[in-house]
Amino acid sequence: MGTNGREKGTNGDAALPAPGPAGPGPDLPVSRPASPGSDPSVRCVSPTAGLAVLAFCAFAGVSTEMAPVGLLPAIATAFSASETQTGLLVSLYAVIVATLAVPITHATRRLPGKRLLLAATACYCASSLVCATAPAFAALAVGRALGGVTHALFFSCCIGYAARLVSPERTGWALALASAGASAGFLLGVPFVTALADAVGWRWAFAALVGLMGAASAGIVLFLPDVPRGPGTDDGVRGRPRDAIAAIGANAPTFAGHYVAYTYVTVLLLRSGVSSSGLAPILFGFGALGLVGIWLAAPQLDRRPRASALTILIACAAGLVGIGIALPALVPVLIAGALWATAFGPVGALFQSAAVRTRAFAPELAGAWINATSNGGIAAGAGIGGWVLDRWGLPAVPWVGATLFLVGAMIVVVGRRAFPTMPLPPPQGQSRR
Repeated sequence: MGTNGREKGTNGDAALPAPGPAGPGPDLPVSRPASPGSDPSVRCVSPTAGLAVLAFCAFAGVSTEMAPVGLLPAIATAFSASETQTGLLVSLYAVIVATLAVPITHATRRLPGKRLLLAATACYCASSLVCATAPAFAALAVGRALGGVTHALFFSCCIGYAARLVSPERTGWALALASAGASAGFLLGVPFVTALADAVGWRWAFAALVGLMGAASAGIVLFLPDVPRGPGTDDGVRGRPRDAIAAIGANAPTFAGHYVAYTYVTVLLLRSGVSSSGLAPILFGFGALGLVGIWLAAPQLDRRPRASALTILIACAAGLVGIGIALPALVPVLIAGALWATAFGPVGALFQSAAVRTRAFAPELAGAWINATSNGGIAAGAGIGGWVLDRWGLPAVPWVGATLFLVGAMIVVVGRRAFPTMPLPPPQGQSRR
């Protein structure tokens, strides 16, 4: 699915270089990796099975990433650490991912993708094992740092792998399916890890993450097809790096806007009259609405890229504006929050597919840029939210978040190549399926 102009005559998009080796003809009832110029001899029976494996990997990865959120009090008590110190286990992770995602993905770009994913899951297991057996807080921090380095590579690989499993015109659908696992990690994985820690201790919770990532490794071995990458697989069709700037540039303020408010969502809900016991069910409901949002948006990300992007970002902004207006009235705040949660669900797949669609980079490197700017936005959003809270108070927080969402929408408006009005035809030699 190109982004540099409509198909002309019988030779595909004249504005793009000639593609690599042609893929299998439309008469072959098989699917194959869809990266430009990929090897037509590599086929898989069902890309959906591979995408399901990647979704489970994303679930395990996010569960590992966010596990300390529910374990911080127990960890602080075990090591006599302050809340500020234990909070570094989360913020340090995000900073490492934002810093290393692009360089580490670039450095490993010639390695086989499936083996790279297996190496990453092994490093995740090692990270969680170090955390589970850490004799001191410093050792625990080292384990988390290893997890951050792994995360920097892992999700970039997952994004690229999902894009390669399908034809270009189905990139958005594929990434939506794979990213549903990440949403499920927030929705189910983090509460499960927290409940397990309450029942048997935080060390066993980290040990369970070793088992979870081990199951992901087994899924990769058994069900994930090999796809080619490296020389000869990424160079058949190329966009221009500046075409991807809109997708990468819009991603950062969008995630910052979300986390300006989401970092303090419990404070917003408590101010609106929600009881402490009611927080978990409401947050669980918001997470479930995010999955609904993915389901609703997935078919449209490929059919109407531009309209989908603007609808999603404006709906997120509208939800936060609604919270800002309604605060502290409980029912209107919950209604506006539901809109915000539903609209934000497909944001990850939106920008991942937009970056891959430009074909300015290999899919993994496009994913790395999105991975880096997402985590940079998360860190920046949390910091901005805290500054706004201290300077102007809680009512200003959702308004600032909404403003950043609108900044992302304005970048989409000017980024016509990354967010075309209608899907463009696949490159020559890319069969539809």
